[in-house]
Amino acid sequence: MTTEVSTETVTVTVDDIEVTVPKGTSILEAARKAGIDIPTLCHHPDLPDAGVCRMCVVEVDGQRNLQASCAFPLTDKVEITTHSPRIHQARRDVLDLMLSEHYGSCRTCVRNGNCELQDLAAQYGCDYVRFGHKTKATSCIDNLGPSIVRDMDKCIQCLRCVRTCAELQGIGALGVLGRGSTTEVGTYLDIALSEVNCINCGQCINRCPTGALSAVDNTDLVWAAIKDPTKHVVIQTAPAPRAGIGEEFGLKPGTPMTWQMNTALRRVGFDKVFDTNFSADLTIIEEGTELLLRLYKNLVLGDTSQPVPQFTSCSPGWIKYIEHQYPEYLPNLSTCKSPQQMFGALIKTFYAKKNNIDPKDIVSVSLMPCTAKKFETTRPEMTDSGFADVDFALTSREIAKMIKEYGLDLPDMPKSDFDDPFGTASGSGVIFGATGGVMEAALRTVVELVLGIKVEDLFEHADIVPVRGFEGVRYVEIQIPDKVGPVPAILADLVPDWNWLKGATLKVAVAHGTANAEKVMEDIKAGGKFSECHFIEFMACPGGCLGGGGQPIPTSEAIRQARANAIYGEDAAYGEEGRARKSHENPPVMKLYEEFLTDGPCGHISHHLLHTEYTNRGTFIATKTKKES
Repeated sequence: MTTEVSTETVTVTVDDIEVTVPKGTSILEAARKAGIDIPTLCHHPDLPDAGVCRMCVVEVDGQRNLQASCAFPLTDKVEITTHSPRIHQARRDVLDLMLSEHYGSCRTCVRNGNCELQDLAAQYGCDYVRFGHKTKATSCIDNLGPSIVRDMDKCIQCLRCVRTCAELQGIGALGVLGRGSTTEVGTYLDIALSEVNCINCGQCINRCPTGALSAVDNTDLVWAAIKDPTKHVVIQTAPAPRAGIGEEFGLKPGTPMTWQMNTALRRVGFDKVFDTNFSADLTIIEEGTELLLRLYKNLVLGDTSQPVPQFTSCSPGWIKYIEHQYPEYLPNLSTCKSPQQMFGALIKTFYAKKNNIDPKDIVSVSLMPCTAKKFETTRPEMTDSGFADVDFALTSREIAKMIKEYGLDLPDMPKSDFDDPFGTASGSGVIFGATGGVMEAALRTVVELVLGIKVEDLFEHADIVPVRGFEGVRYVEIQIPDKVGPVPAILADLVPDWNWLKGATLKVAVAHGTANAEKVMEDIKAGGKFSECHFIEFMACPGGCLGGGGQPIPTSEAIRQARANAIYGEDAAYGEEGRARKSHENPPVMKLYEEFLTDGPCGHISHHLLHTEYTNRGTFIATKTKKES
């Protein structure tokens, strides 16, 4: 996130290089434009600059003191020096002071080898602790979980986490406590993250430059299950990690590793490798049917017990957010479980029975881009199979760690497909990983089910581009023609016809990041245009799942865009290879309805296993209102 700039320009000199930039541009950005690197710690491209760490100090002609380049806006012609003995000493002093308050061994730190403080200490020759060193911990490690671990002895007070939580996500679970030498980052009354309004999104982890924040690590428990001969260990892999995990192995962002990862996971020891996109397709069938039923009840029958707009329910961070901040709108949530949890329920029922395996001997693991997925697996309502639907949710970073522990280099792995019966998915399942993807997947199916035509007749190559993009909130209207199709057999028992939709305007919206979710929710409360929507997709993380809190570090808009390109590229490749690109055209999903979910979408069986109720989701509201939070 850059400083606000104008259309006027100013020419400045940075280390004898003239560079012209818009007025208001920071010295840091001007230097980068000139190809000059200035070290930073508190700066992050997603966040407004605060100038608190002082690593980026420079000399500005006419200024007596060194200036923080990230927070110095350029308005007039000026000469800037970015490297000098005075600057070097100031940066070294800053690093030595930070290291003097840093407790713990780099060798055992979760961020060893990917720590900005460690990198700068090496760059500036910090080979001994000039100002002493902590010899014992001064704060307790908050590892109450189930998603995030806090170790404030590794905190350098850059305030990235505070700014991420408050400004990027609009939550405010973290703040600055104390003054002067007692200043520290913490929660209100310094209580555990599990006891405040944290939504477990993990965005603070992805922007922390050190090991002060990390995800709960379940890899030892998964290793133990793999080594236990009595356990049948399966893993499902979500689409977003495939577009990001290569970064953990030195590949550039957006390098897809879908098929190589399948091979690596089998070699690590998983008995079966399944595709979460299968249950993403299942989610679209269930959620799309639920939407059509809600619209029919509201618009035709006048039954408002299940109100519109319908909100998506795939993102556990978003679910926890609405529970804390807008509990009165819980009835608007789709009752569908997330694809992760739908898959888990099927593994311990349909799959277990089909393969004659006792569900208690199945260990169900998921590879997710999201730290909130760890929290989701612990929710009491996620046990409709009679067991925990999913036993362990691992992040992209955890799976990369396991692959490396086994001595494998992911890019060198041969390609292999997923295992049946959950190995076939559509391109619609793939795009769940990007913001707008759930909406696009739902529209591809709903349009065809209602109109009886190919979605390609309305949108070229079935790419519903208006719902794509990284704008914080997107609003789209889709005009339904006067001609509709017959009700498909799979929905014949639910609605008599589609005549009530003829000529209607379907209004939808997409929001990613909970700060943007707040804008939409406040507009709905005020009776604004979003209150007239029929369907709204909410994702807790910027960029959607591809920007999740369990994805490789670092993150930025450019990195997230590269991952999105990989996701949409894989969807397009499905079409080129003759694979299905729409959820309702996935043969194994439709076969599942024939063999197992025999009373159809939103029927009794699917409601028992694949849905929950908004009243159950209220378990974690804990009587908090928005004002109290």
